[in-house]
Amino acid sequence: MVLTVELRENEEWLPEGFEERTKGKGLIIRGWAPQVLILDHKAVGGFVTHCGWNSAIEGIAAGLPMVTWPMGVNVGATELVKKGKLISREEVEKAVREVIVGEEAEERRERAKKLGEMAKAAVEEGGSSFKDLNKFMEEVNGRK
Repeated sequence: MVLTVELRENEEWLPEGFEERTKGKGLIIRGWAPQVLILDHKAVGGFVTHCGWNSAIEGIAAGLPMVTWPMGVNVGATELVKKGKLISREEVEKAVREVIVGEEAEERRERAKKLGEMAKAAVEEGGSSFKDLNKFMEEVNGRK
């Protein structure tokens, strides 16, 4: 498990003793983390994401199944919070298990892996995104 958080200086948020109890079982990163490197690591089996554009694209490119939890982005989640509709730990656990454990989870991982391969192929030389970006640049350069 890798847990990444951005905190204000001296802000405490973990239960007392948590870091000691989890030593050697996971990693807590304070501040910016190399998310792409983490997501590409073979030990990562899924991605709980806040649904920001970069995180979603990085999760897709890594070929990971995702548990989407929109927070702090303009996707309507703030309205749910205002109405007091919070997600329980049991719901998060259920969603993570559905991505990690069982036959359906294996199918999800395979689909996510294929999507990641397609995303990477699109940006390689000759790929659809590569071609489209080149066409765009030619058009921009032609209008000078």
